[in-house]
Amino acid sequence: SGAMAAPRSFSAAEVRARCAQGACLVRCRRRLYDLSGFVRLHPGGEQLLRRRAGTDVSAALDGPPHRHSANARRWLEQYYVGEMEPGEEQELAARNPAAAAQLCARYRGGVWVPRGYNRCLLPQDLVDWQKPLLWQVGYLGEKYDEWVHQPVDRPIRLFHSDFLESLSKTAWYVVFMVWAPVVLYLSWVSYTSLAQGNTRLFSSFTTEYSIPVHKYYFPFIFLLGMFLWSLLEYLIHRFVFHMKPPASNYYLITLHFLLHGQHHKSPFDSSRLVFPPVPASLVIGFFYGVLQLLLPEVLGLSVFVGGLCGYVIYDMMHYYLHYGSPKKGTYLYGLKAYHVKHHFEHQKSGFGISTRFWDHPFRTLIPEETFEKED
Repeated sequence: SGAMAAPRSFSAAEVRARCAQGACLVRCRRRLYDLSGFVRLHPGGEQLLRRRAGTDVSAALDGPPHRHSANARRWLEQYYVGEMEPGEEQELAARNPAAAAQLCARYRGGVWVPRGYNRCLLPQDLVDWQKPLLWQVGYLGEKYDEWVHQPVDRPIRLFHSDFLESLSKTAWYVVFMVWAPVVLYLSWVSYTSLAQGNTRLFSSFTTEYSIPVHKYYFPFIFLLGMFLWSLLEYLIHRFVFHMKPPASNYYLITLHFLLHGQHHKSPFDSSRLVFPPVPASLVIGFFYGVLQLLLPEVLGLSVFVGGLCGYVIYDMMHYYLHYGSPKKGTYLYGLKAYHVKHHFEHQKSGFGISTRFWDHPFRTLIPEETFEKED
């Protein structure tokens, strides 16, 4: 923040030297961007870096061109580091003219900011990033929906209280460490309880026609719980996390930002990619109570533990889709590209995280033609 500094000048020799040291620099005309910290998070970023290791900036653009969204072009501006010295960009372009032209084609029509741009002060920022955001976003009103779907690459602070702030942030492995033992223990309890032979379906309605539930059914009940979780995951993501709060309602805007808006505003804040155990335990406890009301105790527990396992897989998958580097052409690579599209271009579709299955029957699938085609 503060006064904008004059952009730094770079020579072609300096750019080549930094790339040889492992940096990932790209340019459009004279504008230069340092994507070193971000490129590994982009689908195919790891493969791109390995392919261009030791080469100059233009070679980073090998491969077929693909269309970027307006949000992707805004995102690029966060990494602006300066300008090429006059005439130096031609020297780089001469080494790989096709790739250099490709970069400008990708970002032509982008949202360029004035000379002297400061990465700490984005054009779309309507809040004070030096203060907790949770109590500010409600005042954005009709501007909130557009603002929250213009992602930035910076950490978010929600609360004034350090204690509350700590409860809202979690490392990915904490979710596994907390809930995996619970899944294993409850699976053992469910199986051994079913093995006693006392569990019968529909016994609350009729004893004559009730159906015994044997221990051998446990794996199928467990998988049913995982399947039901995948549907619940889709419904929550679509209808709760992606509700559009009324512009006049401060509290619903604040709630939306707390539940999911913060993640869309800063999709690569690594401490906010999984559900913190303390609030998660309240939600998980609610669903456990519902299943206990609807099903016999042991049967409800068996469905519940399958759903809990599905949740753990979902949270681990979500983190990997943001920070992992799957190999191009694999299922996980396609899922990562799909989720990136959801964040940057198709926020009203593509709600599946661990699977795209439910996007098909609910007709919220991201169109295939928006993805880069394989050679």
